Amino acid sequence: MKTKINSGILRGVVAATIAVTGMFSMSAEQYWNLAPGGGIEWPVKKGISHSDHIEMSGKKVSTVLRYGVDSVGKFHIEKSMVWPMLRTIPNNTNASLMRRYAWNPLDAVTLNGRALTNEKVDTISIESALEVTSHFRNGAYDNVKVKRTFNPSTELPSLIERYEITNTGKKTIYVEIPQGGFTTTTDPARGVAGAYTINGTVTGSGSYKLEPGKSLTFSADITALAPGEKRPNINADAEYMKRGELVNELMGSLVLETPDSVLNKMMDFAKVRACESIYATKGGPLHGPGGESYYAAIWANDQAEYVNPFFPYVGYDYGNASALNSYLHFARFMNDEYKPIPSSIIAEGDDIWNGAGDRGDGAMIAYGASRYALASGNREEALKLWPLITWCLEYCNKQLNKEGVVASDSDELEGRFPSGDANLCTSTLYYDALISASYLAKELGKPGAAKYAQQAAQLRKNMDKYFASNVEGFDTYAYYKGNDVLRSWICIPLTVGIDERADGTIAALFSPRLWTENGMLTQAGSKTFWDRSTLYALRGVYNVGATDKATEYLKKYSNTRLLGDHVPYAIEAWPEGEQRHLSAESGLYARIITEGMFGIRPTGFKSFTLCPRLPSEWNNMALKHIRAFGEDFDINVERQPKNQLKVTVTNGSKVITKTIKDGSKMAVKL
Repeated sequence: MKTKINSGILRGVVAATIAVTGMFSMSAEQYWNLAPGGGIEWPVKKGISHSDHIEMSGKKVSTVLRYGVDSVGKFHIEKSMVWPMLRTIPNNTNASLMRRYAWNPLDAVTLNGRALTNEKVDTISIESALEVTSHFRNGAYDNVKVKRTFNPSTELPSLIERYEITNTGKKTIYVEIPQGGFTTTTDPARGVAGAYTINGTVTGSGSYKLEPGKSLTFSADITALAPGEKRPNINADAEYMKRGELVNELMGSLVLETPDSVLNKMMDFAKVRACESIYATKGGPLHGPGGESYYAAIWANDQAEYVNPFFPYVGYDYGNASALNSYLHFARFMNDEYKPIPSSIIAEGDDIWNGAGDRGDGAMIAYGASRYALASGNREEALKLWPLITWCLEYCNKQLNKEGVVASDSDELEGRFPSGDANLCTSTLYYDALISASYLAKELGKPGAAKYAQQAAQLRKNMDKYFASNVEGFDTYAYYKGNDVLRSWICIPLTVGIDERADGTIAALFSPRLWTENGMLTQAGSKTFWDRSTLYALRGVYNVGATDKATEYLKKYSNTRLLGDHVPYAIEAWPEGEQRHLSAESGLYARIITEGMFGIRPTGFKSFTLCPRLPSEWNNMALKHIRAFGEDFDINVERQPKNQLKVTVTNGSKVITKTIKDGSKMAVKL
C-alpha cells in the first residue's frame, strides 16, 4: 500500500534557506534583488552589517572573495587566492598554492593629501564580476564615488581589480595613487617546481587633478608565477571585458524562460559556476569542484556523474573538452582483473585518491559517460568512450550480490554516513547507465543493446525487492539493508523514472523528518545537509510528475540561494565546508530544469524523449538555444484546454509541433 502524500504537511514544511548563522531558515533576510540591467544587486541599508563569500574561477586561478559591509557602511574584503597548477608538497588533492590577502590598494590613495574616509556603500552587484559602489566624504567639500570590480582573469593566473573614482563634489580635488603592491617568493622546499612568485601590482599610479563630475581609473592584480615564467602584460579593462564575454556566452545558451524571473536568473548563474571552474592543467582541461580544496583533479561523482552530462546542453566547448578528458583519464585505469577504478585522479593527472574504497565509482562513470555520449551527439567521442562504458557496466555486473543489486564499499559521502554493503544510489546509477548504454549500442552499431535493456529491467525488479521498505511509516526505500532511518538519497530512483514508490518517497522527502528549516537532511535526526541531495530530489520529484510540489520547493530554494544571505549559487554542505560554492552542484541545479522540468532524456545522437512538467500556475515555459545533440534548438510549452500541452521544438527552419496530454512523453528526432 502506497503512503499518501499529506499535502497539508508538505505545504507547511519550511523550504531550505540560509540564516545569518550559516544555516537554512525562512526567517533569513533577503538582501539581494534582481538588477534591472542583469545580475543581482544588494542595495545596502543604513546600519545593516552583513558578510558573504563567493567563488569565481578562470583557467589558471580561482578566488574566494570574502566581503561585506559593517554597521557604519564601510566595505571590507579578503581575497583567498588559489593557483591550481602551482603545486605544493606533498602533491596531494589539496596541494594548490593558496594564499589569503586583505591587501586593499585604496588604503594608500589620498584626496587632497588625506586618506579616503567616511565610506558608505551604496550597492554591491554580481554578474560577471563582484562590483561595489561607494561614496566617501572627506571633509565638507571632497566627495567622491568609487566603483570597485573584482573578477578572475579568464586565461591568466590573476585576480583583476578595477577602481573608478568620480568627483561628486563641487571643487577640484587632487588624487594621488601610489605605486604600492607587494612581491612574495615562496619557500622552494614547499613547491613541486620550487619557489613561486606572487605579485600584488598597482597599474595607473600617479598624481591627478580631478574636476567636478570627472572620473579617473586605475587597476590592481594579484598574480602568481612558476619559476622562469615571465609576468604577463595585464590590461584590466580587457580582462574585465573577456570575463563579461564568457559570462554573456554562457547566459546566452540554454536560456530558461518562465513566468518566474528568479528561476530564470538562478539558471543563468548556475551555468556560469558550472562552466567556469575548469583548469588548464598539464593533463588537459580538468573541471574542479573548487572550495579552496579541490582543483586540478577529477572525481567520479562531481565530474563524471554530476556535471559532465550537463555540458552538451549549454554547448560550452571547453566544458565538453573537459568532460571527454575526464572520462579518458578514468579509462587509463581499466584492467583485465576488474579491480575498481579510483574515485579521484589528482595532481593534474599524476596521481590518484582512493581513500574510501569503491564508492560505486564504476556506476557513476558509466551513468555519466553514457548520458554525455548521447547528448553530445558526437559519434567519434562516443566511440572513444564506449570501451570505458562497457568496462564499467561489466564491473558493476560483477559486483552484483546474491540478491542482484550492486555491492560497494561506500557511496559518494565516503563513510560520513552508513551505506551498508550495497546502497540504493549505486544500483540506481547502474540501472540508468544500462538504459543509456542500450540506446548508445544501437547508435554505434555495437552488440549489447538488448542485453543491457534486459539487465536494466531485471535490476529494477531486484532493487524493489531489496530496497523497498516501510521506513518511519513511509512506503519508500531503505538506503541499505537494515537501514531504518530516513535518508535523503531515497530520492535517486525518482531521477531515473523509477516510480513504484514515488508517493511514499515524496512524502518522506518533504516530511519534517528530512526537510527542515536547515534544508534536506542527509539523515533524519542529524543536522547535516548537502545541497546535492536536495537538487537530486527536486529533479526526481519533477520526473515522476509531482510538478507543483517540485516547483513550490524549487522556487523557495532558488529565492534563497539567489537573493538570500549567501549568493548566488548552489552550495556544497553544512556544517562541512562553510557552504562552499562547489561547481558541480550548479550543474545539478541546471539539470533540474533540463531533465526534470522539461524531461529531456537522450535516446540517440539526434533524438530524445521529452516529458514537460508545466506548473499549474504557468501558461507557458521555454528553453532556448539548447546546444545538445550538436544542434541549437528551442523547446516551447504552452497550456491548452482539457489538460493538454502544445509542445513546439524549433531547430533552425525545422519545426516540430505536437499536442500531448499533460504528463505524457513525446519522442523527438532532430
